Amino acid sequence: MKRLSIILFTVLLNFLAVSRAEAQDMADVMRSNGKIYVVVFVLATIFAGIFCFLIYLELKMRKLEADKNK
Repeated sequence: MKRLSIILFTVLLNFLAVSRAEAQDMADVMRSNGKIYVVVFVLATIFAGIFCFLIYLELKMRKLEADKNK
């Protein structure tokens, strides 16, 4: 069992090292093409939408709680 866990740990470390190198290359390419700003804009838009939706839900919950307490 210990030998299997060591092998799995080694495979995982190798996988992480390879994926990190590929991700860095992709980020460099996107940065050089100027597309990284598009990615940042899309992510910021998604997070802003989620944030607005949560605020909307909070306001609705407050209204429902106020109506329930009357």
